[in-house]
Amino acid sequence: MAEAADIQGTPPAPARRRWLRRAVVLLAGTPVLAGLVYSPAPEAQAAETAAVDIQLTEFAPTAPVKSDTLTISGTVVNNGREKITDAHVGLRVGPALSDRSSIEEAAERGAFRAGTDPAEIGSEYAVKITSLPSKGQQTFELKIPVSKLELDKEGVYQLGISLSGETESRQYEQVLGIKRTFLPWQPEAAAKRYTMTYVWPLISTTHLTAETGSDDVQTPVFLDDSLADELRTGGRLERMVSLGKDLPITWVIDPDLLQSVDAMTKGYRIRNPDPAGKPLPGRNKAVAEQWLSSLEAAVQGKKVVALPFADPDIASLAHRGKDVSGTLGQLRPATDKAKQAVETVLHVPASTDFSWPVEGAIDPSIVNVATSAGAHNVLTRSDSLQETGALGYTPSAARPIGAGTTAVVADAELSTAFQGDMLSATNSVLAVQQFLAQSLALNLQKSDIQRSVVVTPARMPSASQAQTMASALQGLQAGRWTVPADLEAAAATKPDPGASTQVPGAGQYPEALAKQELPVSAFEKIRTTQTTLDNFKVILSAPDRVEIPFGNTTNREMSTSWRGRPEAAADYRSQVQQYLISLTEKVKVVPKSDATLSGHSATIPVSVQNSLVQDVHNLVLRVKSANPTRLMFGDKGEDQQEVTVQGGHSQTVKFTANATASGPVEVTAQLFTTDGVAYGKERRFTVEATEITPTVMLVIAGGVLLLVLAGIKMYATRKRVAARAAAQESTQPSDESPDTGPQSNDASGPGETVDR
Repeated sequence: MAEAADIQGTPPAPARRRWLRRAVVLLAGTPVLAGLVYSPAPEAQAAETAAVDIQLTEFAPTAPVKSDTLTISGTVVNNGREKITDAHVGLRVGPALSDRSSIEEAAERGAFRAGTDPAEIGSEYAVKITSLPSKGQQTFELKIPVSKLELDKEGVYQLGISLSGETESRQYEQVLGIKRTFLPWQPEAAAKRYTMTYVWPLISTTHLTAETGSDDVQTPVFLDDSLADELRTGGRLERMVSLGKDLPITWVIDPDLLQSVDAMTKGYRIRNPDPAGKPLPGRNKAVAEQWLSSLEAAVQGKKVVALPFADPDIASLAHRGKDVSGTLGQLRPATDKAKQAVETVLHVPASTDFSWPVEGAIDPSIVNVATSAGAHNVLTRSDSLQETGALGYTPSAARPIGAGTTAVVADAELSTAFQGDMLSATNSVLAVQQFLAQSLALNLQKSDIQRSVVVTPARMPSASQAQTMASALQGLQAGRWTVPADLEAAAATKPDPGASTQVPGAGQYPEALAKQELPVSAFEKIRTTQTTLDNFKVILSAPDRVEIPFGNTTNREMSTSWRGRPEAAADYRSQVQQYLISLTEKVKVVPKSDATLSGHSATIPVSVQNSLVQDVHNLVLRVKSANPTRLMFGDKGEDQQEVTVQGGHSQTVKFTANATASGPVEVTAQLFTTDGVAYGKERRFTVEATEITPTVMLVIAGGVLLLVLAGIKMYATRKRVAARAAAQESTQPSDESPDTGPQSNDASGPGETVDR
């Protein structure tokens, strides 16, 4: 019946439980049998340990010395369905790990392994947990003098924080969960220490648009106000500055970020979600001022490296953009603007001699593009430029790769140590300890060469990642196995003659990174926008008002920050182009109604409107007849005049048209730049021409002549009549008889009476 009960999963009777406990104690004394009884199959053991999660919240000090007391705090969570009883949390200290690969293997190990994992140290340091119900949790704090850990030689020791106890179905002590971490042990300064350069990146996504206000200071317009969230207390960029100011780091800065924050301090606007609405006022000027002031103080006395303006995607340029004309020409101006921006905003010198491809992945084309803007150092990573020999140690970062270029090879394990979710306290604690363990193991490698190690973390670390990075660097500040150095010093270090200098081929570039690159169509659209800008600025009296903001925006369109956001990148490029076109359309030929040309020639007015705030010049207005045999301008089918229009005004230009035949003729009015490039839309209107032929002219002339002759005849007749009347008056007697009058009347004819 007892066997049947076991088979059916019925809990054993109390007497039998006591017998099992005694049996386990006896069997545990026999190594072979202990292995059989105490060590279930890996699958079963994994199932057991998965039910209990041990979360760590504190590990201090991160790199202890003999006089320290090690404090490990955390929480035990019972994820299983059974209550845990008679449990305790204890510490297990393993032997020193031999090399860096052993650390990686230990970090990946999961469930507890009897015979492999070490025994607990003194039970007096354990924390007892009487009962832990299903889904319950309980905090713990282990405090153990480091001198009790029995650490021998310098090295990296694996620690296990385990929960041992009983469950209702297994009423004997067993390891129910374990969390592994590492303790770097270098109590005294090492005889030889390597230099460590830690890159501290200040980079953000693109925030500024090409749009500016029409005021004198050209108030900038931002995509949104998300940059303020990064700058305010607790924000990502605020944490990077607050933490970095006290750390031995090299600041690597995107000058576009500085320029964007600086623009906020002078007043800014935010693009209205309503396309028809005006930009909204930005309200975080004080936040920007505070951050910029803190950064300026933090970088004093530190090395500052400025990336090319807007952090252009070097790999995308090399693989997709270099064959699009004009694209690579943007890099040199981006580098020149970078130095100026850092020195103007932060008032410190900046190096522009470094290029940083995404995740340090390189190939020959990337190296060529990276150095085309003048940089002599390319930041890469050891998982890209890999070792091909068998050095047995990690070589120095600097590697000459030809043509005067140095590849500064960052250590991949150290550089990727803080990726992932560092909001979890456990993940953060484990990442710090593994980083310190790897860094110490690196120093313990057998090498007579003085080495320089570089660390390049994620381009835009989160606030929690920044905090974790800072905790790790604080663990190194005692300088027992590393010495801080800046990036320029690392690049100038004497190369290790045994280190690889072979740049990987194009076929070795990571496919995952290649899929995130900007497409060729992106660079073609950027070129189209640039061409439009080039044609636009030649007509402006103050071209800097568009050349500077749009030039910066061109760099932003190529930014590395667009990786993983193809739709947002495409929208940004389209918005830039549409806004530029809207500006060019503010200078245009005013639409004109049809006109009628009466007579052989007449003047046709055409107006040019300038709605910009600045004057425009270097423009030519050209009118052209579609039928020169019927309507001509001057003595040919077209005519043109130079045009200058003040800002906010219109200018009317008059052209003389000559009709040679009657009928409608289509006329085109088009603006051109003085170098012959068409500008804006052409305007079409119809001129109704009326022809006057020679025959008609003769008829009209004959009619006019007849009228003139008739007038002359009438004038002569009237003159004769007047002369006769005068003669009659002179011959008549002075004493006239009564019937003289009738005789006089008879002397006048009827026609003469009418003429008078």
